[in-house]
Amino acid sequence: MNGQPVRLGFVPLLDAAPLIVADRMGFASEEGLSLDLVPAPSWAALRDMLADGVVEAAHMLSPLPIALALGLGGRSGDFEVLSVLSVNGQVFGVSPALAGRLKATEGTPFAIGHALLNAAHDRLRIGVPFPFSMHAELVHYWFDGLNRNLPADFAVQSIPPSQMGAALSAGEIDAFIVGEPWGSLVASRGQGSLVMPGADIWQSAPEKVLAVRRGWADEHPVAGALLRAVWRAGRWLGQSQNRMTAAEVVAQSGAMDVSPELVETILAGQMQALGGTRTVPNLISFHAGAATFPWRSQAAWIGARLARRHGLDVAESIARAKRVFRTDLHRHFLEQTSADLPGASERIEGSLAHPTPVASRRGELILPADQFFDGQVFDL
Repeated sequence: MNGQPVRLGFVPLLDAAPLIVADRMGFASEEGLSLDLVPAPSWAALRDMLADGVVEAAHMLSPLPIALALGLGGRSGDFEVLSVLSVNGQVFGVSPALAGRLKATEGTPFAIGHALLNAAHDRLRIGVPFPFSMHAELVHYWFDGLNRNLPADFAVQSIPPSQMGAALSAGEIDAFIVGEPWGSLVASRGQGSLVMPGADIWQSAPEKVLAVRRGWADEHPVAGALLRAVWRAGRWLGQSQNRMTAAEVVAQSGAMDVSPELVETILAGQMQALGGTRTVPNLISFHAGAATFPWRSQAAWIGARLARRHGLDVAESIARAKRVFRTDLHRHFLEQTSADLPGASERIEGSLAHPTPVASRRGELILPADQFFDGQVFDL
């Protein structure tokens, strides 16, 4: 039976897996949907596809809808977020030349950051996938904590994820932070070496989100079916017994030129870093600990960071950012599921040093550690 068609835009990355799995494993059809997954060559192109109505919903960088709400982001557009699709999933790497000069490749982000800056001959040139991305936010937060400033100590330039390795080989950048599997592919091809995961900077960073045009979800009941299908796909992805199948589904989707073995390694939290394999339990998450919940406090953190860097009013930016994350719709659309959602919609970001039980709908929710590397907290 054919379902109601929904066009979903995405950039080929591992964190698009909930969309791919929702389509290929039947979660969408069980919700009465027929998904049309439309790949985009860049985040700017995907932004425009959603704004112009080419797609109804999109896999999107978490800061991008907030940047648009603040008048940033390169064009007009009014988006809102129904769900987080993935937490973490970024890796930081360096060129072979810089890797050869590093004296310290382990330890805290403080030690690694200072080692990188000391090893660089000049300003450290860092590639990020887009100016309004969690990758960029993590880099800026990291170097702020090291008391280093643009443009004296480091430079940030935008490079599409699939071109990060080529940029390293061409000498255009010294280092990069990118979503998987592109970091692991860079390492496997010998174009660079991985140093640490993004989770070392922020243990629970909202990486990608499910975004729609403002008002679309309120007007189209299909939005609830879409969110439920994607949520169920994320839950399936989060179950370790499904890793091998998930890796095959993602690898065989044609979205990325990647082997099932590499995808399975990443899903298992294994990172091929300088000095050997490193196990990172929170390398990428799709479900555990209410990973999909769009915390308004996370939106506020992003809004505050963007406001300070771009000279905007911080309080007004926080208020606008919080309106982008539709926690109310997330709760409403998942009422028919077994989702154990937190009782609050905001929290103190960075305050959890360990997995912590919190008040929730079913009383069984344990939130993961979410500390920032410098021990700071963000309290509204």
